[in-house]
Amino acid sequence: MSRTKRLRAEVHKFLSERGRANTVEVFDHLNERFSWGATMNQVGNILAKDSRFEKVGSVRDFFRGARYSVCIWTLSGRGLGDVGPNKATA
Repeated sequence: MSRTKRLRAEVHKFLSERGRANTVEVFDHLNERFSWGATMNQVGNILAKDSRFEKVGSVRDFFRGARYSVCIWTLSGRGLGDVGPNKATA
């Protein structure tokens, strides 16, 4: 069992309710939701390595008192039962 299973499930729920969110918003949500929270490295790895999440862009803005460029994430169509272009339809 992965160590980030609950975090991944919560990120999926958060993005399904919200549609789009940047990495800082996901990080803040996880740390408000769970008492143990998550590190920014964990959040970045969850979003980048799970095929359910897709990077759709980036934004450069002020976060935590400094200017950062952060990615914007949404749910991908993969793993949700959608028929992709390489799958045959009946």
